[in-house]
Amino acid sequence: MAKHKESLIENTITESPSEFISPLKEVNDQYRFIISGGGTGGHIFPAISIANALKNKFPDAEILFVGAIGRMEMERVPAAGYRIEGLPVSGFDRKNLLRNIRVLFNLVISIIKARQIIRNFKPDAAIGVGGYASAPTLRAASAFNVPTLIQEQNSYAGITNKLLSKKAGKICVAYDNMEKFFPAGKIIKTGNPVRQDLFNIAPKAIEAYEFFGFTPQKKTLLIIGGSLGARTINQSVSAYLELLSKSDLQVIWQTGKFYIESALSAADKFKSKTLLITDFVSRMDYAYSIADLVISRAGASSISELCLLAKPVILVPSPNVAEDHQTQNALALVNRNAAVMIKDADAKELLIPKALKIINNKLELNTLSNNILKLAEKDSADRIANEVIKLIKSI
Repeated sequence: MAKHKESLIENTITESPSEFISPLKEVNDQYRFIISGGGTGGHIFPAISIANALKNKFPDAEILFVGAIGRMEMERVPAAGYRIEGLPVSGFDRKNLLRNIRVLFNLVISIIKARQIIRNFKPDAAIGVGGYASAPTLRAASAFNVPTLIQEQNSYAGITNKLLSKKAGKICVAYDNMEKFFPAGKIIKTGNPVRQDLFNIAPKAIEAYEFFGFTPQKKTLLIIGGSLGARTINQSVSAYLELLSKSDLQVIWQTGKFYIESALSAADKFKSKTLLITDFVSRMDYAYSIADLVISRAGASSISELCLLAKPVILVPSPNVAEDHQTQNALALVNRNAAVMIKDADAKELLIPKALKIINNKLELNTLSNNILKLAEKDSADRIANEVIKLIKSI
């Protein structure tokens, strides 16, 4: 099915180069950039960070996002102050193949609309961050001779970026050994852009403890499963609520919106004042500031934040992702003794006991913190923005 999708995209954009006029402008004109992708925060946060970096360098630049209709970028991008256009593109349904008739129809419509967007906006460069909308947008940009750059967040490249790499001018990555997915000559290791507001608060800030009603005299365990939550992590915490409530820890448990009611119900009988349960942490900068140990899925953006913040972490890779890429992300840290990994299938039994053991072991916490910091890639958004400009000027 992936090969069918790739063939359809390539066959739809087949007009001869003579039919296209390069939209590149004179050097003195203001730059125009298209940034495409999304679907999850792991794609959207880097995309917005790249846009902010380009804006910092070129305040008069025009930036247009292209996303997938119905996905979270259609809300998050405007909230960040940028304009976005949506394509009716979606992923293939491997369980119900008949539904893919509609998916293929929408893909064709998306390719046509993407071509219209490129023709009308006339970007100097197009940047893809992964996600459904990237493929039609960047393929259309390439057909119009617009230089393209893709940013791959994970240690195991996604299908969309592998497809786009054939015509991309540069490929920005966050992990070593990405030559097995992309042409070596195009690869630039920049790391993943992250939310800059996370770094505005000092570690162990008093105002952060006060925000959660906690004290610096106790250690804090931060449990996060993303904005939608992680069922296995939540079930693992619920199974050990009595042990957690009797420990001398402060716990911030972010459940996600689908699990908040069941989590509150499960914890009600323990009446713990040091167990804070919430569906969403509004101040992640404060949460990271006071966290002595973090439990998290192994999404690329989360890992990049944890590296830069030097946070000891237990990673529980999601099994419900393409090519099991979260396990590969986690192993890149585990193999350097920079994180602990527990498989999703083992989490209910092992996760909380392991967390309690680590958080009370100062030596292990320090080792994990020192080693994960060594893997941090700083100023990623600025470095990617610089590669975009180099790409434009090389034309």
